[in-house]
Amino acid sequence: MADQERYLTWEQMTQGMKFQTLRRTITETDLVNFVNASGLFEPLFIDGPYVLEHSPYAGRLVPAPLIYAYAEGLSLQGGGFQRSGLALLGVDIKMVAPALVGDTINVTIEVTESRPTRKPGRGVVTTTNTVANQRGETVMVYRPARLVSGTLIGDE
Repeated sequence: MADQERYLTWEQMTQGMKFQTLRRTITETDLVNFVNASGLFEPLFIDGPYVLEHSPYAGRLVPAPLIYAYAEGLSLQGGGFQRSGLALLGVDIKMVAPALVGDTINVTIEVTESRPTRKPGRGVVTTTNTVANQRGETVMVYRPARLVSGTLIGDE
């Protein structure tokens, strides 16, 4: 019973339910570590003078996969999926605006669908996750579908 209070089951995640995550600032160290770990050695991410000459943006661009990774971490911590999420089934991602080093992001999560699967004790929850920066500007919108545990007999 104590574990059940820490997370939401798919049945508890109803259409229209919204969550707001904590915020996280993306640092230069985050960018460097991510680029080195992922191999995304694009001049826009690693070459300061190149960015000044060839980019219309006033700062170091952050790769979309880094934004997505941080948004997912924030979403799992603040969206009710911690301990109940079983699998990521698919995701549709759209970049809306650039994020720069120094930006602080957060995620608004809205449940758009929650339905049972054929197997008892689990369901599919689809959400629309809107990533915004510190100015409230949308940076990314993504729609994950997750397999989420449900209430099993004896868990009530």
